[in-house]
Amino acid sequence: MRQESASPTRHLRVRHHRGHTVLEFRGEIDIASAAEIAPHLDRETVRHGARVVLDLGGIEFFDCSGLRLLCRARSQVLDRGGQVRLVCDHPLTLRMLRITGLARLLPPWPTLDQALGLSPPAGRRTGR
Repeated sequence: MRQESASPTRHLRVRHHRGHTVLEFRGEIDIASAAEIAPHLDRETVRHGARVVLDLGGIEFFDCSGLRLLCRARSQVLDRGGQVRLVCDHPLTLRMLRITGLARLLPPWPTLDQALGLSPPAGRRTGR
């Protein structure tokens, strides 16, 4: 079940999907856009028991400022007993997540449905 979405900035869209708040990052995520995104990210990640998906599917560029946003969101959600998932299939961003070790703390899923457990992981059979 999808609900209306809001775009608090041109770099972030917030929507609700299957009981989760999906934060879709868009465009270039750098120091300037991170400053725009941070207050909106905080509003969505400080609620007790929040179920958050950080979706990087719409990014074109992602630097260490973006990594800081991911760490901040993860910390805020987990500190309040919530759940957080990451969607990312961008090869360079995935490489950065692995190199920094963030992929171990916030494992990336290739699609929103896979992150929510609604479809099997790629390469896995559903039947015999």
